[in-house]
Amino acid sequence: MQNSPVSSLVGEEYEVEVGPVAHGGHCIARTEAGRVLFVRHALPGERVVARVTEGEETSRFLRADAVTILDPSKDRVVAPCPFAGPGKCGGCDWQHAKPGAQRRLKGEVIAEQLLRLAGLTPEEAGWDGTVMPAEGDKLPQGEVPQWRTRVQYAIDADGHAGLRKHRSHDVEVIDHCMIAAPGVSELGIEKRDWENMASVEAIAASGSNDRQVVLTPKPGGRLPLVELDKPVSVLRVDEKDGGVHRVHGRAFVRERADERTYRVGNGGFWQVHPKAAQTLMLAVMQGLTPRKGETALDLYCGVGLFAGAIADRVGDQGAVLGIESGKRAVEDARHNLAGFPRVRVEQGKVESVLPRTGITEVDLIVLDPPRAGAGKQTVHHLATLGARRIAYVACDPAALARDLAYFADRGYKVRTLRAFDLFPMTHHVECVAILEPVKKDA
Repeated sequence: MQNSPVSSLVGEEYEVEVGPVAHGGHCIARTEAGRVLFVRHALPGERVVARVTEGEETSRFLRADAVTILDPSKDRVVAPCPFAGPGKCGGCDWQHAKPGAQRRLKGEVIAEQLLRLAGLTPEEAGWDGTVMPAEGDKLPQGEVPQWRTRVQYAIDADGHAGLRKHRSHDVEVIDHCMIAAPGVSELGIEKRDWENMASVEAIAASGSNDRQVVLTPKPGGRLPLVELDKPVSVLRVDEKDGGVHRVHGRAFVRERADERTYRVGNGGFWQVHPKAAQTLMLAVMQGLTPRKGETALDLYCGVGLFAGAIADRVGDQGAVLGIESGKRAVEDARHNLAGFPRVRVEQGKVESVLPRTGITEVDLIVLDPPRAGAGKQTVHHLATLGARRIAYVACDPAALARDLAYFADRGYKVRTLRAFDLFPMTHHVECVAILEPVKKDA
């Protein structure tokens, strides 16, 4: 007996009342039959017609776009970007919401994740419930912060630059990205032909006038002669080993934070918002309050932003160990921190390198893990080191909440939590949690 084929529901439309925001840039709704929809381009409290974009009869939930707004929210605006909306560019999630509403939605997501995954109310997390905009991002209605200093353009079959559609490999060809920093826009990536390229990443350092493009050719594709509207360095991603190689110009860009210059090579990681590195560095230092002579760990340290700030504050009698998995980032961190003789940077995964160091105690820890979080094994190890303060920098509230629960299991509580809107128009948000040991009863 043959199983009957599963019926796709893509294209089906439902009139629904939109419920609360959920993690990921969508809201939750239910059909009259009780089926759960994750609806993009909607806002809580609206009545909309939602068209299914993913899902089958047997799916636990369906993904959908709000294609008709029957009863709009007072927080709704016309999306400033012509490439935002159902079926278009997937880069922005909240172009249709007022900036203040975007921050409230992000705050609701953080609160929900903290409660569900860590059992913490905002009060218990030492958080006032607000998501703070970056300096200079409060703009009149209709104006969009131009914050993205790094833009990864996808290239379509005809060599045109664009951005990926939501949860798709399809390319939405664009002539301008509204959230791109001026230094990216002025390169004119969208105006030229990129035949034989799979992607083009544009980088405009905020700490200098350095500009860089990183080209990823299609298999067998020849590198074009790059002539852009501004002077720019060119790097190439090797199709065999994935390494990044210099074609011409500098292999790095120079960034600034804490009155120090940081070299960031080969398209390596640096915070995308021009104010982000300084904002997060200050939040971490204010939370840790480093003292002269203390020892510290900087985990997932990148090119050494936090290690440099801590080293500056603990002085010649203090010591900092950074751990980072990226080979080029480690080279850059060692270069950037060469002026601090008591700073050491080790290469490798935190969970592998940290046990090998033999460190049994430390005063301060800062960790800025990737989106998946640090995980139970690493958190449990860190909790044995007796740090008086731990700063956790998180780009994903779900991963943060999970790791806070692991810390709680090992005797660390959240002292304060701060949230920053360093990715306007998207669902992403950055948090800094400061933890300390639970005081034992005498």
